[in-house]
Amino acid sequence: MTAHLDRWLKVFERYVLSHSDGEPAHDLNHVKRVVSNALRLAAEEGARLEVVYAASWLHDCVVVSKDSPHRSQASWLAADQAVEFLKTVEYPPSELAAIHHAIAAHAFSAGVSARTIEAKVLQDADRLDALGAVGIARCIMVGTALGNRLYDPSDPFCRTRKADDKKSMIDHFYTKLLGLVLSMNTETAKREAGERTDFMLGYLEQLESEIAGDF
Repeated sequence: MTAHLDRWLKVFERYVLSHSDGEPAHDLNHVKRVVSNALRLAAEEGARLEVVYAASWLHDCVVVSKDSPHRSQASWLAADQAVEFLKTVEYPPSELAAIHHAIAAHAFSAGVSARTIEAKVLQDADRLDALGAVGIARCIMVGTALGNRLYDPSDPFCRTRKADDKKSMIDHFYTKLLGLVLSMNTETAKREAGERTDFMLGYLEQLESEIAGDF
């Protein structure tokens, strides 16, 4: 990270902490991982750090529950709020439109196409955090908070039924997580997403071996 961006670290961290609603899968640690992913991808892909840094820090400044009917609006609400905040701290005005687009486009549920390399980097950085060991842990954290069971004992791995992640955590692998690798924009993220997805497939194989007698 360049020195001129380092001065924003505490400003953004304080803001994120003050706007956290306690949801464990979207806590400060998630934000920091996304920032780290985004900066790494930005360096590889030649994205503008001023946009990527602010957008990655503020991408979840409005959190809407996974089971809320307003879930698809979360990234738009976060984009609006982030820009208003950045104006109050006198962040460079020339970057605000690009930051707004990057945040609005980052969420899977929003269905917004990323038009800029900065938006693509943030989208990839956030989706990488839904994969691998951390992705599995976050899936279980969210599922537990929603009161979902780990798997459907009648068909844990969705071989003869349609996956329903409103009822089972493992179903979320099939409704979303295992397909994220195909949605990555940058070559760097595609490679890493492939490795993380392979890890998750290995987890499912291990889980199947451990629960084989249960179904």
